[in-house]
Amino acid sequence: MKKATIDLTDCKYLMDLHERIRVSLDFPRGYGKNWDAFWDMLNRDCEYHYVTVKGSETVADELKGSVEIMKEIMEKNKKYWADSRCPFDYEFVD
Repeated sequence: MKKATIDLTDCKYLMDLHERIRVSLDFPRGYGKNWDAFWDMLNRDCEYHYVTVKGSETVADELKGSVEIMKEIMEKNKKYWADSRCPFDYEFVD
C-alpha cells in the first residue's frame, strides 16, 4: 500500500494548498488546482492508497472551508473504492 502525507501547516493561500496537494500526491504540473481537478486526479490517477493530512488546523481562516471540501472529496473517494482490491483511506492529524 502506497502512502502519502500532505502537510498543510501554516498554509495561507488556496493555490499554495493545491500546490502542496500536487507535490505530495505526485500530480502532474498541469494539475488544475481546483476541487474538480482534485477529485479527477485522486479518483483516477492517484497511486496512493492511504493519505495523511497534517496541519489542517493551522491553515488560514480563509482556507477552513477548503479543508472541509478536501475532506468531503477524500471521503467520497474512500466510498467509491471501498469494495475494490485497492481501497483508499485517509486521516487528518494535527
